[in-house]
Amino acid sequence: MELTKTFSDMPRSIVDLRSDTVTRPTPKMRAAMASAQVGDDRYGEDPTVRELEEEYASIVGKEAALFVPSGTMANQVALRTWTTPGDVVLAGERQHVLQYERMGGAINSSVQIMPVSDVGGQLDVVELAKQQEMFNFLGSSVKMVCVENTHMPAGGVPADLEVLKRIRTTFPGAKIHMDGARLFNAAVSTSVDPITYASYADSVMSCVSKGLGAPVGSLLAGTRDFIEQAWVQRAILGGQMRQGGVLAAAGLVALREMRERLSEDHERARRVAIAVAERFGAGCLDPESVRTNIIIFPHAQVDKFLDFLRERGVLGGSVAPGYVRLVTHFDVDDQQLDVALKAIAEAP
Repeated sequence: MELTKTFSDMPRSIVDLRSDTVTRPTPKMRAAMASAQVGDDRYGEDPTVRELEEEYASIVGKEAALFVPSGTMANQVALRTWTTPGDVVLAGERQHVLQYERMGGAINSSVQIMPVSDVGGQLDVVELAKQQEMFNFLGSSVKMVCVENTHMPAGGVPADLEVLKRIRTTFPGAKIHMDGARLFNAAVSTSVDPITYASYADSVMSCVSKGLGAPVGSLLAGTRDFIEQAWVQRAILGGQMRQGGVLAAAGLVALREMRERLSEDHERARRVAIAVAERFGAGCLDPESVRTNIIIFPHAQVDKFLDFLRERGVLGGSVAPGYVRLVTHFDVDDQQLDVALKAIAEAP
């Protein structure tokens, strides 16, 4: 559903469950941004950007990292860095890199992204192996496999470590890229360290502008050589941010102070899931399936449902025809959540 107005000056009484991208920077983030040391990142002279990149690389166990404006750019930079035109890339049929990046892989990298079943948020390793066998038969090979953690369209499902291990074993010669836009939600939900998740990928990206609450930015990590090449691809795509330390300062606060509190968002999401199940039946949504901060469920009249919520001061969204998405985040507290729960209980 497309909103006909913007909510840039939205009053705090509005309960915004459209996405965790709508969070506003915390007072500490704003203070850090105001006092950030900066330099021209094009020349590698911004100390705050370098600090953020080094900190993220350490958190995910990689040699180096690169600060970029968005998660989509991070994925697109990874595609351009790991592949050459005409290469084959495998990705889940509902993954962000395939469904929500406006054909960026074809436009920016001229690669063929082949969709693979990702029911339940996990790639089908048997189907992956069959795709590999077919392309080997045709005299080509799979150059890259993309995984998403958490898997947003499946309802924020964390990646299964056993599946990641099997993918790594099945594709010893391909590059594995992890779209970890919400990697820290996965880590908090499963108690699996981000380093462990990232160890099965050659490159990994995470957003600081989603559940962590920073205003702008994502990070891409890998080997030092990979990041040096990725830096060139970022420049080609227009991602030089000059005095980016103003934004990186908020990202540092996000990484250092906002990760552990994601469990609060997960608990609130479970309450929303229970309300949805009570209103529309367990066949619509199993609350036990909601493990992080994203609730997705089918509805016969999505627009009508969202309009009803909006009239009661609650904003929701949709990520596919016939499906509602509600997302909990730092800017939704228990009092606001109660407003949303009441609206859901009365919704058509």
